[in-house]
This record gives sequence, C-alpha cells and structure tokens, in this order.
Amino acid sequence: MEIKFSKYQGTGNDFVMLDNMTGCYDNLTIAQIQFLCDRKLGVGADGLIKISTREGYDFEVEYFNADGTQSFCGNGARCSVAFANSLGLIQNNKTTFLAIDGEHKASIKDGLVRLEMLSVSNYRKNNDDFILDTGSPHYVHFSNGEQKDIVSYGKKIRYSEEFKEKGINVNIVGVVDNETIKVETYERGVEDETLSCGTGVTACALVYMLRNTELNKVDVETKGGRLTVEANPYSEENGFRNIWLSGPAKKVFDGSIDI
Repeated sequence: MEIKFSKYQGTGNDFVMLDNMTGCYDNLTIAQIQFLCDRKLGVGADGLIKISTREGYDFEVEYFNADGTQSFCGNGARCSVAFANSLGLIQNNKTTFLAIDGEHKASIKDGLVRLEMLSVSNYRKNNDDFILDTGSPHYVHFSNGEQKDIVSYGKKIRYSEEFKEKGINVNIVGVVDNETIKVETYERGVEDETLSCGTGVTACALVYMLRNTELNKVDVETKGGRLTVEANPYSEENGFRNIWLSGPAKKVFDGSIDI
C-alpha cells in the first residue's frame, strides 16, 4: 500500500499528515501508524494525523500518538489547519473543524495559526503542582530554580500509581519574565520529551495566569520555538474561557512510502 503524506511541524512537534478526504486511509491499522511514526524504520514523527470529511465542518482531525493511541493535540491541530489550507479546505483564512474533544475554530495568516482551545472548567492541586485537562491531561510543576531532567521526572509522574493506567503528560515550567515562561514536556503516547506540546503549553500558561491574575496573555518558550496563549481570567463560576493558542505551523516536505 502506497501512503502519500506531508510532514509538518509546529514549534518542533512533528506530524505525518494524510489527506483522507476520500476515505482512502480509513482502514489504516495501529501497527501501520506506529510504523509510519517510527524514527528508525518509518517516516518518523510525534504523531500521525488524518484530515477527513465530517458533515457540518470544514474537516475532521483524527490524531494518533506515535504509539497509536488517540488524543487531542494542540500543535497537531494547528498543523492540521495549515495542511487543510494547502488542500483548499479553508476559505477566507478561517475554519471550523472537529477533533476528538469537540469543535474548534482557527485562523491562519502568514504561516501563523491561531487555534481556539476548549474551555477549562476546573483544576486540582497536588501540593504545589497542578493537574488540569486542556484537551489532554497535564501535570504542571514549576521548577523554582531546581534542575530536573524532564524525561526521568516525567516517567516518575506518568507511571506513578495514580496515573499509570491512563497516563498523563508532564510539564516543568520556568519563569523567564513577568509575561514569559519556558516549558519542557514529557508526552504520554510518545513516552519521551517532545520539543513542544500545544496542550501542555496551554496548561502551563493557564496555571501561570492563576498565579498572576492580572495576565490574560502569556508567551511560552519551548525547545522548538515560541507560542502564545490568551484566555479570559479564571473565575470559580466559569473557569477559563476564550482560550487561544497561537504560533507557527510549517510544512517540512512531501513524500510517499510503501507499507
């Protein structure tokens, strides 16, 4: 079977993108997805995305982690918008699409994609750390100057008794200045550090806003680039609303592979 694909990356988070508007990849197996994402044997990526038809929407984003599990991916969704735009699925630089966590709106201009995230109603604390869901579950730890290896620390939390069954993404946050943070992320499904994580960046920025209630916009530095998160201030009644994740999404190359 020949797979025609495009490779995209959003601040270093990379994806195999498939045009599935005709349903030609509906029967792609988990083993084939794992192979395509394999960095030694396949194309190599943090995840695979199928752009498919869905009535009432411009398209549907079907996202798979490198291990074949499904979740929502913020950077993957942003790259999906750029890919869908290249397929002619977006009019006037604005779109509405469906993902595993529900409906999303987005806009694209000059290579930057601004993505509306779903509202976040609540969070919980674990001592000084935070746990919240921004489309995928995240554990947020502020470094406070101490040095931690994100992979070993991430595995410790992700495979702890509380989280080992369903998994959780783990983030270490450092403060750069009053309006800027830096984030390192260990992602479940990839089971390693990724250069960037859209839902993780969003989770960390929201927690930073909880700690700095005057802010409604936070710049976030990742190892793969810079993203921005905007949101309405948190309230006990409504949580976080009007959350937007913005940053670059770029095509790396097109290709084909037999599987």
